[in-house]
Amino acid sequence: MWFFSSPTIVFGESSLSYLGQISIQRAFIVSDANLVAAGLVKEVIDCLPDGARVVGEFCTVEPDPTLETAERGARQMLETCPDWIIAVGGGSVMDAAKAMWILYERPDMQADAINPVEVLGLRKKARLIAVPTTVGTGSEATWATVLTDPKENRKLGLGNRECLPDIAILDPLMVQRLPLPILVDTAMDALTHAIEGFTSTWHNVFSDGLCLKATELICTALPQCASDPPSMEHRASLQNAATIAGLGFGNSMAALAHGMGHALGGIFHTPHGREVSMFLPYTIEYSLGGEPNSTRSQPLASLLSLPASTELEAGPHLAAYLRDLMTRLGQPISLAQLGITSHELDAKMPGLIENALNDTQTIMGTRIPDRSEIEMLFRVAFDGRRIDF
Repeated sequence: MWFFSSPTIVFGESSLSYLGQISIQRAFIVSDANLVAAGLVKEVIDCLPDGARVVGEFCTVEPDPTLETAERGARQMLETCPDWIIAVGGGSVMDAAKAMWILYERPDMQADAINPVEVLGLRKKARLIAVPTTVGTGSEATWATVLTDPKENRKLGLGNRECLPDIAILDPLMVQRLPLPILVDTAMDALTHAIEGFTSTWHNVFSDGLCLKATELICTALPQCASDPPSMEHRASLQNAATIAGLGFGNSMAALAHGMGHALGGIFHTPHGREVSMFLPYTIEYSLGGEPNSTRSQPLASLLSLPASTELEAGPHLAAYLRDLMTRLGQPISLAQLGITSHELDAKMPGLIENALNDTQTIMGTRIPDRSEIEMLFRVAFDGRRIDF
């Protein structure tokens, strides 16, 4: 038995105006300093209905938000008692807002104890609106919550089905000035969501079509960024695709590229979209060494007009396509290109192995590595070699 979860999604030009139709009395804004400076938080506040009050703002969410950040935000909410929480930002902001919301409703919990099993009883105090300002994480459409434990140098995959946002608002206004490097990083994150959501062992009939459509949209719009500035049409398409991919993988799960990416990000603090997409070609190749007929590379390669008569033919062509796309977009395709030295890799390898093996997404792949294989994967990804084991 499985479930399909989705927020109410409002999208398209001027969709921010929908905020004026929501019965908001006491709003709490969660965002980051850059978005405040860019005026995007003000755009949201200006659309609130008459009579709505902003009773609190937590606009200092950092990249890879920590457990302590979530706890501080929850304390502010407990002091101000909002009835709606509005997250304005990328995945870090939205993940932090979800955790703050849970701790606001359940002050008896610790942030690192958030889990998918416990009944939380949310929505007695507040509901959540997500307004994404990137084209990547899909957090506005998932119940996943990733927080960082700086003491252990690891990212924690938390979350609960109840913390799915109530409303997601996709207004192209919010991504029209998104800098190109961030647009590319986050769009590659969304592409990784789509591909892993389609290939994970928890894929299902409801998520498959969403993952394929998101892949098609991203692989149509994103190559434009390699040669010309992206148009508003392309930006809106990528924005929609990120949420569609979020709906897809949020209802099927990601896989090994995310497990390795989370491990890397917890230690080296590299951009999330850059790390997971860099690992994706390697994990596609690695999966072919298990049960190749279960990798599901063939439909993806066919969608992209790549040779795909069999899974064993499709997988390497799909991996090559992704490496070529990332190269054209100026994205790293190895850990060395990501700026990590061999000395750093050797020093941090025990932690990388432990974090990757303990990540919930690692076991969702069609081939699950053991300790020696995960180390080999990191080392091959450092050199930029193809997987041959």
